[in-house]
Formats: sequence, structure tokens, C-alpha cells
Amino acid sequence: MRLLHVDSLELTEVFGDSPPPYTILSHTWGLDEITFHDLQNDRLATRVGFIKLRALCDQTKRDGFEYTWIDTCCIDKRSSAELSESLNSMYQWYSKAEVCYVHLSDVRYTGDETDITRGIHHSRWFTRSWTLQELLAPSLVVFFDTSWNRIGTKKSLLSTISAITEIPQSCLSGERSPADFSIATRFSWASRRTCTRQEDMAYSLMGLFNVNMTVHYGERNRAFFRLQEEIIKHTDDQSILAWAVSEDDTDCPSHYHLPRNQPTRLCL
Repeated sequence: MRLLHVDSLELTEVFGDSPPPYTILSHTWGLDEITFHDLQNDRLATRVGFIKLRALCDQTKRDGFEYTWIDTCCIDKRSSAELSESLNSMYQWYSKAEVCYVHLSDVRYTGDETDITRGIHHSRWFTRSWTLQELLAPSLVVFFDTSWNRIGTKKSLLSTISAITEIPQSCLSGERSPADFSIATRFSWASRRTCTRQEDMAYSLMGLFNVNMTVHYGERNRAFFRLQEEIIKHTDDQSILAWAVSEDDTDCPSHYHLPRNQPTRLCL
């Protein structure tokens, strides 16, 4: 795991189970995001994506922390081994963060509670596959609008978030663990979420089901079949049989998703 120092913007590699306290960002990717290799660029401050990175670091400093983590630049995605390890570890990384900041780039906070509820409800963040685990894993989640104005926390927005996601308040509050719910129920939470890469519909759920898999972009639906196989190895919950993808799935590449409660043959 690499952590970004909020002052120097240098990456520090951390090993073991006791990293220094850090914050973590949950967001949807935008234009000109700062990548791992971009951090070596002297003209970093001229990039559009630097605004988000700088705001993240400033918020982290205000909360009293020196390190933060963001998926855009803390992973060397040109290394397939590192990418695979990171995707398998991401749920744990989010759960161990002191605080998770959610940046809603398509929401503007005016202070009106009715407007903000409506704005959150239509935010793209709630439709993406990876943000499901980023909502569930951390204990403390703080939501910010496009200008980094604080909207509220997972706790203060509990009823709104539950209504949007159909995830019980008891799970969002931490009163119950996601593992307390059936496999079919957990799959239903992801059923209306989408991803750009078809394989990510499976990879983004590894942490939610506490399984590990090697990452092979290009395998398409096979990733979901392998996810099912790994889940079945560790449970006798037959509700998994209600969720699968078909071999001839031809969804648009920018809108891959799980079918809603559609029984089909497992590839075992």
C-alpha cells in the first residue's frame, strides 16, 4: 500500500497491518485525473485533476492527518501484479481508514435540506460498482459537494442513503455487518450499479464477500463466474443461485451491470 503525504505529495510505501493513520477518498473519476506517474511531473499544479488532489490533502490536514490514499495515483496500474493485489486489498484499506471522504462532483450544496436530498439521490456516485464497498467498509464516511463543502456523514444522512441504496440502516450504521445478510441480499445492493469494465462488476464485490481472486482484464463474464465459484467454496448459502450473468451478455461497455434477481445456469 502506498500513502500520499499531504504536504510533500510524495508516496510512502507501507507494509504490514499497522499503517500510520490515513484518510481515504471515494469518488468518481473525472477529466485529467492525476495518476501514479503524473506525480513525478513538475507541472502537476497546472492539471485539472490537481484541484481534487489538493482539496483532498487540505481536508486531510484540517482533520489532523498527514497521509491520505486515492486510487488515481496511489496504485501503479501499469503493474498487473500490483493492480491485482490492490483490488483484492481495497475493502480492507477502506475499512482501516480513519475517515473516508466522499466527493460528489455532481452535487452542489446550497444549505437547503430538500435540495441536497434531491441532489444526492441523483448523484452518479450512488450508481457505480466500486463505490458500494467504499460506502460499507469505512466506519466514518463524510460527504462533500463539488466544491468540497461538507454535506454530512453516513450517520447523519442514514435514512436518505438507505432509501437510495436499499441497504438497511442497521448495516449502514454498523449495527450489523454486511456478512449478516444473505448472499442474494448483498448481490441485490449491487444490482443497479454499473461499471466501465465488465470485469469490475465482479472485482468490485470481492471484499463484500470476503474472497480473493486474481485479476484478468479481458476475461469479461468469466470474472463473475469465478466470483461465484469462490463464494461457493466458503458458504452453503444457496441464495447465490439467484444471481448470475448470461454467457451472451451484450450490454454496452459503458454500462455493465448485474441482472436483477435473474436465475441462470452457473458456470461451474
